[in-house]
Amino acid sequence: MPVSKRSRGGGLRALFRGGNWLNLVLIFVPLAAVAEFMHWRPTAIFAFAAIAIIPLAGLMGHATEALATRLGAGIGGLLNATFGNAAELIIALVALYRGFYDVVKASLTGSIVGNILLVLGLAFLVGGAKRDRQVFNRTAASAGALLLLLSALGLLVPTIFHSVAGLAVAKGKVAADVEIIAEHRLSLFIALVLFAAYLASLLFSLRTHAAHYAGDGHDHAPADRFGDDDSRGADAGRAAAAAHAPASMGRAVLTLLIATVGVAWMSELLVGAVAEASHALGLTEVFVGVIVVAIIGNAAEHSTAILVAMKNKADLAVNIAVGSSVQIALFVAPVLVFASYLMPGGPMDLNFTAFEVFAVLAAVFVANTAAQEGESNWLEGALLLAVYAILGLAFYFMPAGV
Repeated sequence: MPVSKRSRGGGLRALFRGGNWLNLVLIFVPLAAVAEFMHWRPTAIFAFAAIAIIPLAGLMGHATEALATRLGAGIGGLLNATFGNAAELIIALVALYRGFYDVVKASLTGSIVGNILLVLGLAFLVGGAKRDRQVFNRTAASAGALLLLLSALGLLVPTIFHSVAGLAVAKGKVAADVEIIAEHRLSLFIALVLFAAYLASLLFSLRTHAAHYAGDGHDHAPADRFGDDDSRGADAGRAAAAAHAPASMGRAVLTLLIATVGVAWMSELLVGAVAEASHALGLTEVFVGVIVVAIIGNAAEHSTAILVAMKNKADLAVNIAVGSSVQIALFVAPVLVFASYLMPGGPMDLNFTAFEVFAVLAAVFVANTAAQEGESNWLEGALLLAVYAILGLAFYFMPAGV
């Protein structure tokens, strides 16, 4: 039976609707494998593996969302906490095993800063492009900002401790090995405190104050200046999500397992090529970790936050951006510290460079300022992106070893 041009066009539109286009990028998974097997240039292996992680992370997000919907809010929240940043965690664990501790710390910094400034900035920008303002829940946003402040303090204290103890070592008052052991112990106990704070935040958002995270703020938001129907867009979004969600829990679990294995495999290729690729591109490993690896690991969440902001769901967009940063700082970072005790290179401390700490503090300050009013507009989004650009430029021009 002949197919009309309209049918063919509809098929193409269906292929690219609702994020299906991202599945086409899966072609880079075998490309990365071929590049590694054929010993192509490290830059090609790095690029192919980096692009391949993006759709795999998207598949993990869809599968996790489907499981969370079927298993209820409590278990669903735990799943989202575990797998929400799985791509970043897997990349960091592989880098940790290979001894790239600086890249791991840089990727943590980049994920925190990127989610606060880049993702939130883009969400505010596109969400406010056709509206005077967007409204979100101040209680939830303020709680997230306070958790981010705690995470910044968790990075600041070990860094200051390292500087003070280093002076004591230089003056001969403390032995170098004693100072190193003290730093590792301090980082371990701070990681325990941060992880406990993360568990408390789960209790706050899932149980005691769950109503503040229900996403009601957009219901009271000002009407669209250009008259588009947000409810119709929301219905279309739900229909698209339903069309792409795994049809059963078995399929969701299988998708999650396959995607996780794929991310682990691509992460191995990515980390294996990061040193030579960064040198060939004239980039420092810190810049690659802070900007490139962080953006790759958070690609799925980036797109989700921007899409929901376009549908005037400012609460959800803010929760995704701020919540992801909180997960990185209070969940992923402590887990990496715990896991480092099983690694060949020994324990990892939380001593970051001075500029990395400054970048996190600056991002947290800006996020706190943006969240305190409970509303946003496109200009605030543009300014958040400007701050991210300034910090990115500083990391780009910063010499290696600083």
